[in-house]
Amino acid sequence: MIGRKVPNVTFRTRVRDESVGGPNPFRWQDMTSDDYFKGKRVILFSLPGAFTPTCSTFQLPDFEKMYEEFKAEGIDEIYCMSVNDAFVMNAWAKGQNLQNVKVIPDGSGEFTRKMGMLVNKDNLGFGMRSWRYAAIINDGIVEQWFEEEGYSDNCESDPYGVSSPQNIMEKLKEKKAA
Repeated sequence: MIGRKVPNVTFRTRVRDESVGGPNPFRWQDMTSDDYFKGKRVILFSLPGAFTPTCSTFQLPDFEKMYEEFKAEGIDEIYCMSVNDAFVMNAWAKGQNLQNVKVIPDGSGEFTRKMGMLVNKDNLGFGMRSWRYAAIINDGIVEQWFEEEGYSDNCESDPYGVSSPQNIMEKLKEKKAA
């Protein structure tokens, strides 16, 4: 994965636009891989599903809390991706009171599939979802890769640790010190 360019994908997002008016002032906006990754050094972390326990209790809140620390280490943005649609991702972001981490909806799983991280989670009633991973991506190129062990379809467990913000911060500092 290291040294690989991220796939070129168009994401269907919903963005707040007060000119739309009404109780749901959002409009569709297509965003591309370049919009998210070009000319920036970012952390992308991807997980099996919005609103799921590990993601909502640890991973997403800890990335949010550590945002300023990551900025100090040269990270421009932190993105959370899941094979969920824009409505679900936006509702989750709102429910988590996100101010810093941005969500990317990979509704069809195209980006996840092209990254080689799409797995079947029918055992949980989820269908096709992302394996849990994270990456530091510099100008669209994978600089560091953090994949949870046991990648497989219908995995009985949900490993979490390698892609935690604490581990990524440790690796960033080690690399800087080297």
